[in-house]
Formats: sequence, structure tokens, C-alpha cells
Amino acid sequence: MPSEAEEIASGIIGKWSARFKTLDADALAALYSKSAFFFGSNPTLYRGRDGVKAYFSALPRWSAPRVQFSEVRAEQVNADLVNMAAIASFFLDGEASTLAVKITWVIVREDGDWRIGCHHVSSQTPLI
Repeated sequence: MPSEAEEIASGIIGKWSARFKTLDADALAALYSKSAFFFGSNPTLYRGRDGVKAYFSALPRWSAPRVQFSEVRAEQVNADLVNMAAIASFFLDGEASTLAVKITWVIVREDGDWRIGCHHVSSQTPLI
């Protein structure tokens, strides 16, 4: 039986994955906290929902984007905070995975709903 933290993370992953398929920047940004920090696939730190929207608006318009999360781990820090770590495999213009990254989210309860407060992706290749 999944823990509460795993259920919370799974819910956000499901919404995020569905919205990524259409690259709807507004819908994706709505999943984030008003004060979110966002490190995506480029070196810029985006802040808040407007920053998240700007990031997704600037992505190429792939023909059939989708994402698959694996190795998901979630841990409840307190009643209003969940840490999540996973591998996100992106399929952008075909059947083969184009990009796989490590992803971490800090999920916070905000205005009665769960939102991503911090989003960070990094390479799976060791840097050191």
C-alpha cells in the first residue's frame, strides 16, 4: 500500500505528465507554487509561476512529447511538505527516449492544494 507521500507525488506526476504532452505552459505553471524555484534543462533559475510559464513557453514544439517517471521515491517531511526524487525519461519526437534526467521536487501544500515548490533536474552522468 502506497504511503501518503507516494500518493501525493503520484498525483502530481500524473497531472504533470498529462500537461507535458500538450506543452500547455499555463496548465503546467498552475502545478507550481507562487514562490517556486525551477531549474530545468538550461542553466537559468526560473522563479514563480510566471517563470515556470516562461520556461515551458520557450521549449520547442515537439510533435509528440511525453515523459515517463521511474525509480520514484517520496518522503513526507511534515504535514505540508513532501520530497520526491525520480528519473524522468523524455520522449520528444519519436519512440526512443531523447533525454533522461534525475529530477527532484519539493511538494508543498499551498492554498489547500499540493504544488511543486522546487523543481530541479540534473544529468545522470557523473560530474566528478
